[in-house]
Amino acid sequence: MSNRRLKIAACQLLNSDDISNNAMRVCQYIEDCAEQGVALVAFPEGVLYGYCCRTDFWEKMTPEVFRDAEAQVAETCARLNIAAVVGTAFREGGKWLNGLAAFDRDGRMVGRYGKTFLGGDTWCDNYKGKIPVVEIAGVKACFAICRDIRYPEIVRLPAILGAQILIFCTCESGLTAEYKLSAYRAMPIARAAENEIYVLMANAPANPDNIRSTESSHGNSKIIDPFGNVVVEAGYFDERAVVAEVDFALATRRVATRVLKEPTILQNWYHQGLQYVDEIAPKAEPNGIVELNTTRKPR
Repeated sequence: MSNRRLKIAACQLLNSDDISNNAMRVCQYIEDCAEQGVALVAFPEGVLYGYCCRTDFWEKMTPEVFRDAEAQVAETCARLNIAAVVGTAFREGGKWLNGLAAFDRDGRMVGRYGKTFLGGDTWCDNYKGKIPVVEIAGVKACFAICRDIRYPEIVRLPAILGAQILIFCTCESGLTAEYKLSAYRAMPIARAAENEIYVLMANAPANPDNIRSTESSHGNSKIIDPFGNVVVEAGYFDERAVVAEVDFALATRRVATRVLKEPTILQNWYHQGLQYVDEIAPKAEPNGIVELNTTRKPR
């Protein structure tokens, strides 16, 4: 268990389908967070492509465009000694995945995650890899993207294996979907309390000029402590970073690990589920981007 206190942040910002401009804005937010002493910062789902779901956009898109944008983020992280998790997209098996790229404080990409449970993402495929646990900024993290938050196992299993924080990147429904807002608030809070881990949630804000825009959401990016308390939270329309210093000694994971210890009917089921989790060991590359070796470390 880590006893480190770290400043963490969730950035809430609107973007367009201009990937080059989005990468520049992400790097500006990373710079602002670094000036505040932040060690780990998260960005919304699809922040590099403005959560654009248009078919014509993806028909013309190439992986090289995302690699260039990710390289800018990697360089910024290395220069400023700050870790970042960024909403991006990548190709796997000839198909696009709606994903995250995790960069450590030296600029190395230490992990990728793809959205497992899709919503309206008709342009991409479901992620079918194992659930990653990645060490970033000195703590172990797991990930969820948007609809994934509705499936507690995506968080419970990596928490059992050591994840102290869930990095939840999302671009949920807008403010007009009022009937969803209570659930959207409840689910990340539940994931924190039911595992005794932190949740760092980055969501896109609502767009005041077009409240029905599918490339915006309802804001409320937040940091949640392991007891389910919201430490800090953005509003619906804010474009800003929410920042807090947290103590990872509180992320005991006791509720999560208890399922392996008590002789319940679910005990063996949880043990079997751990085979679907990987601790990712990155192979360093000189340009800061790495290939990933997803072989489980022996336990």
